[in-house]
Amino acid sequence: MHAYIFPGQGAQFSGMGKELYESVPSARELFEEANEILGFRITEIMFGGTDDDLKQTKVTQPAIFLHSTILASTIENFTPDMVAGHSLGEFSALVASGALSFKDGLQLVYKRAMAMQKACEIRPSTMAAILGMENETVEKACSEIDGIVVPANYNCPGQIVISGSMEGVDKAIQVLTEKGAKRAVKLPVGGAFHSPLMEPAREELRTAINTTYFSTPVCPVYQNVNAAPSSDPGEIRENLIEQLAAPVRWTQTIINMIHHGATLFTEVGPGNVLQGLIRKTDRSVTTESA
Repeated sequence: MHAYIFPGQGAQFSGMGKELYESVPSARELFEEANEILGFRITEIMFGGTDDDLKQTKVTQPAIFLHSTILASTIENFTPDMVAGHSLGEFSALVASGALSFKDGLQLVYKRAMAMQKACEIRPSTMAAILGMENETVEKACSEIDGIVVPANYNCPGQIVISGSMEGVDKAIQVLTEKGAKRAVKLPVGGAFHSPLMEPAREELRTAINTTYFSTPVCPVYQNVNAAPSSDPGEIRENLIEQLAAPVRWTQTIINMIHHGATLFTEVGPGNVLQGLIRKTDRSVTTESA
């Protein structure tokens, strides 16, 4: 069975989508539609902006979403058996599978980016990657720390990202290093995504998601919150609201997709980070870029 997966924040690069824009007329139309919807020419930043330009929250999330969804729209005979997206990538997966329209997906992603930016400004916060530790060890250490710090991304066996307040994450890095983590490094992110500190953003996004129309997707969508497949619009909507302050259960998502028959994973969008995570989870499946 053929699974399509969509990357999240961090996969952006200068020049992303440029070739699509220049070589595929239908892609160019969608990029231009996106410029109109957003009210600024995001294509100029995507195709020629600096790394710093692309790191702006209002740019990063819509840029990755656009690269992924527009690339998916150009795939011949696009008939996925299942889809999933990492964090922001879940929105790309929902558009590609027909659960959300391109316009609604882009508007939600932009609102999500701005709400997250606002939440980050309320309280300084950060994230850190913890390598070479069991999930249970990281979970226990986080729960015992006096301060806000939680597991945020279960990326692959031996790789967890934690998220929380500056002091909470600093304490966790110290504790986990003492406990034998191979590496514990802070990530260059704007704030504590997928943690309780995103609660204000989640509430803001709830209103937007609840007033957006969702259709039944063409195939099951494996969602971050529970790593389970869903084709029910109401359930998809609820899980999407929960996603912002809950952990991304990516390892379990991939394991479940393989268990349900996925043998080929195609990564749609910038970069190949997800393919690397899949190979570290199960080497028996094939991975490729779209």
